[in-house]
Amino acid sequence: QLQVVESGGGLVQPGGSLRLSCATSGFNLADYDIGWFRQAPGKEREGVSCINRSGGRADYADSAKGRFTISRDNAKRTVYLQMNSLKPEDTANYYCAARFSGFSGLFRQCSLSGEFDYWGQGTQVTVSS
Repeated sequence: QLQVVESGGGLVQPGGSLRLSCATSGFNLADYDIGWFRQAPGKEREGVSCINRSGGRADYADSAKGRFTISRDNAKRTVYLQMNSLKPEDTANYYCAARFSGFSGLFRQCSLSGEFDYWGQGTQVTVSS
């Protein structure tokens, strides 16, 4: 059964850190680019970061640059989002999504635009003192 499951969210004080995990099953993670998205109440969903299928290329939204780091371990079928220096405006439900890229080169850049094939249910991140 195909699954994308996020975990690692929680309540953290401003300036703190969290590491989100995106565990996958039912498909070959090595054939998929992964994106992290977030949606705060009353706001549109926004892309946060993506990583290509090999892990060799990544991209970040301006709001995440310098603070967030995306990584993946295809052997463990898991993608991570390390979030440091968290701010109250980072509060949102964070989603992981997978997009098939198995016919693309290992060094092709990922993109947060366009459709993704599989989505998780999200994990809540709340940054508050």
